[in-house]
Amino acid sequence: MTEKMTISRLASAAGVNVETVRFYQRSGLIDEPARPYSGYRTYAGEDVRRIRFIKRAQHLGFTLDEIASLLKLDGSQTCASTRDLAAKKLAMVEAKLSDLLAMKTALATLVSRCDSEHPSAGCPIIQALIDD
Repeated sequence: MTEKMTISRLASAAGVNVETVRFYQRSGLIDEPARPYSGYRTYAGEDVRRIRFIKRAQHLGFTLDEIASLLKLDGSQTCASTRDLAAKKLAMVEAKLSDLLAMKTALATLVSRCDSEHPSAGCPIIQALIDD
């Protein structure tokens, strides 16, 4: 027999708060169980695994819409589709890394200019941002 748990125990077991569980329910990522006569909805271990899946996917940069697509792809016949989604996400991450590296280089140059130039002529960083 599988252990049934309240929403607060589910949230605790999944490492999220109750409002996150409710948000996932409103978003359609997890099902909201029917309210029994006793008044307390109960959840199973599968719900914990599903929430953990969602959180891990979010940490990898997947949006909630992309996660919903991944959840629908569950099964052995869907590996190619899942791989395609992950490859697209990887390409986006690589593009962001490239942009961040360019930003880092530009900022390092500006800071270096600020350290090497006399401030009496005005701030070199402000001047670089004003100039074309």
